[in-house]
Amino acid sequence: MTIALPPGINIAQPDVTLMMDLDGVIQDVMVSNTVCDEPIDDWRGRPWVETFGDDLGGKVMGMLADARENGVSAFRQVNQRFPSGLEVPMEYTTVRLGGKAGMIAVGRNLNAVADLQSRLVAAQQAMEQEYWKLREVETRYRLLFDASNEAVLLLNADSLRIIEANPASMRALGLARGRDLLPEMAAEERDQFQAMLKRVSQAGRAPGVLLHLGPQRTPWLVRASLMTSDPGPMFLVQLAPAGGAQAPAVRDTDRSKLDTFIDRLPDAFVVTDRDGVIRRVNRAFLDLAEAGAEGAVLGEPLSRWLSEPGADLAALLANLNRYGSVRLFATSIHGELGGDTAVEISAAGDSASKPNDIALLLRDVSRRVPVSENSPSLHAALAAIIEQSGKASLRSLVRDTVGLVERHYIVAALDLTDGNRTAAAEILGMSRQGFYKKLAQYEMDGHSRTGPYSDA
Repeated sequence: MTIALPPGINIAQPDVTLMMDLDGVIQDVMVSNTVCDEPIDDWRGRPWVETFGDDLGGKVMGMLADARENGVSAFRQVNQRFPSGLEVPMEYTTVRLGGKAGMIAVGRNLNAVADLQSRLVAAQQAMEQEYWKLREVETRYRLLFDASNEAVLLLNADSLRIIEANPASMRALGLARGRDLLPEMAAEERDQFQAMLKRVSQAGRAPGVLLHLGPQRTPWLVRASLMTSDPGPMFLVQLAPAGGAQAPAVRDTDRSKLDTFIDRLPDAFVVTDRDGVIRRVNRAFLDLAEAGAEGAVLGEPLSRWLSEPGADLAALLANLNRYGSVRLFATSIHGELGGDTAVEISAAGDSASKPNDIALLLRDVSRRVPVSENSPSLHAALAAIIEQSGKASLRSLVRDTVGLVERHYIVAALDLTDGNRTAAAEILGMSRQGFYKKLAQYEMDGHSRTGPYSDA
């Protein structure tokens, strides 16, 4: 007899096949060797539900009812108990054969699936361990790369384009990723440099060469070694000032003091090249850009953080090239963590036209008290006081004017901070106690601790 089953039901090689009547009593059973090798003749004549634990009776009766009503049941996962007491995870479906021919239950052993899943989980855990080991190695490499006082470059072996440049090379030579190294050296020395790289590729090492690099063509001792990587081979190039001097991070006393002053500036300070690629930053800029270290921003275009439509880096550079300097350029800095900070930028180049290096000072103005909407009323009130000239003493006029202006800016600071008195006092450069005294002095709503304004 040929049994026609619905699409998707495959019983070509079932692990368990049960022939049952419409009441679910087993008439015949066939079990493959993949399940067990014990005799199961005792199942014949027994209800199928009795071959499971008591807690699975509902699932089994549900499959039988579905097959009687719909012709086929959904797949259910159950633990099949064999005569010896062995329990095997199985996935069953039941099919009605038509008329009074009864039903058939087809089961698949899930032990192989469970074993495969456990092996997959073990492989995934091993991959994750290897991944975190690689991340740890990469972190160590990055820390050493960025912290080195010696200028270090990674070059593509084919194009000699800079893949990575550490902060020391950025500060000393203005080198950044994506640039070609050959144009940075004297033309007559390029063949000598390429010959050294060829020897490194063939023999693994080569003596260093003396090259003149940068706009000033200063002498540098250059060494190289070959590294293998997944995209392709790379050259690790180390550059040291000629004459055995220390790395460029060690400067004369005046220059070192200047760098210390710049790092301690409360306003952000950035030096870029003519294309807007960052060459020097201070800690305040790292805070604005929400970057963790100097190495994360050096060699990157400033447009990565300065991209306000209509007030981006391109507009800033255009104004700089046109006028020679820029003052109070209003825009926003977009941080790595999603924060936006309103800033004003002043910038100037190392020359009035076509500068090679550009210095920018960025001031955070996000907490500056803006001109409020009630400024016209302030002007009207001041005009009323001015009209009292000759009718009141100078001391009285000055006292009223100062009080009016103080009250105006206190209200503006509270509006800016949504009523937070601590933040408002900070904006106005006052202590909390002094701010409370001013609130009480001008009998403003919210001067008491139970008012509508908050302290935190």
